[in-house]
Parts: sequence; structure tokens; C-alpha cells
Amino acid sequence: MPLYDYKCQQHGIFHELATVEDAGLPAPCPQCGDASGRIIMIPPELLLMDSAKRDAEARNEKAIHEPVFSTPDYREEKAKREAHAHKHGKGCGCGDKKRGARAVYLPDGSKIFPSARPWMISH
Repeated sequence: MPLYDYKCQQHGIFHELATVEDAGLPAPCPQCGDASGRIIMIPPELLLMDSAKRDAEARNEKAIHEPVFSTPDYREEKAKREAHAHKHGKGCGCGDKKRGARAVYLPDGSKIFPSARPWMISH
């Protein structure tokens, strides 16, 4: 069950476990028993954030769900990335020296990745 925040008029904020169905209902204050409404607390870093940064964060969040417009610059950059793409695709790891993925070739000609991807058998 999730933990929700409630506010008593006399004793202030308290936390209570409640089911999702009961989240909107008032909860009794643990000190006085009065019905207290649920509140939604805003993290202080959002309240104290510079307004320009807050606007930029909102624009970035909105842009996640919007389509990418194809421009000549974007198409050129995408073509360059695809030209340098690895033949096995993203996440292969067979040539990834940053993560230590090194192929070990066995006498029969097959290769394995003993440390980087122990679950991967072969291509």
C-alpha cells in the first residue's frame, strides 16, 4: 500500500498507509482523531528553483512526447550515425572496449564474451 500525506488542522502533517481506492478519503489524525484531508506535497527544490530553469524543465518534459521534425541537419546527422553503426546493432558489445567486452575465440572458431555478457552465447 502507498504512503499518503494528510494534514490535521491542529497537529499538522502526518503520513498514513492507504489503498488506492481510499486515497482520496479523509484519514483520522493519529493524535486527536479528527478527519484530515489528503495533501500533495511539493518537493522544496521545485519551489526554490529559478523560474527560468523551471520553465526549461517544463519545456523539456513536454518535448519528450512531441514528434521530431525532420530537418536537413537532422537527416545528415542521422545518416552519419547510421553509417558508423556496428553491424550487429545497438547493445551488441562485441567491439565495446569501454565496458571491457572482449571476444575470446575458441579453438573451433566460435567466440564468447566471458566477462561482459556471460548469458550471450554467440551471434
